[in-house]
Amino acid sequence: MKAARFASAYAILTATHEVADHWIQQDTDAVAKGQPGSEGAAACLRHVATYTLTQAAALYAANRFLDLRINPARAITTLAVSAGTHYVADRQGGHWSDPKPKGVVRLAAAMGHATWLQRDPGAGYLMDQAWHKGWIAIAAAIAAGSGDH
Repeated sequence: MKAARFASAYAILTATHEVADHWIQQDTDAVAKGQPGSEGAAACLRHVATYTLTQAAALYAANRFLDLRINPARAITTLAVSAGTHYVADRQGGHWSDPKPKGVVRLAAAMGHATWLQRDPGAGYLMDQAWHKGWIAIAAAIAAGSGDH
């Protein structure tokens, strides 16, 4: 049952990640979420709030209708991991090719991706999405743990 819960949670969280990032997120928040200061932080928080609500609604529906038996505490932890790591990466919005990287971009540069990020305009988006999907896998593994209520 854990493997089925993991596969289901990963599929649900990944699908809703795409919906929340590309359909639900407001363009004004997408543009501002990487800006420094309170305006950027507020835009990112608004986006992560709608992102998390989207994932929560889908995870709840799937849990109920597919009888996944995801423990409520694990569901909350799953959503917190997805939301927190999403916020961390999205505060980097628009800064993936910065010559003096910060945050997640600094990590990517330290792992040898600085040249790619500066050379290829699509690299930042790919690194951002890879970060999200990796953390979604971890979040799904949390959801897949014990199904005891």
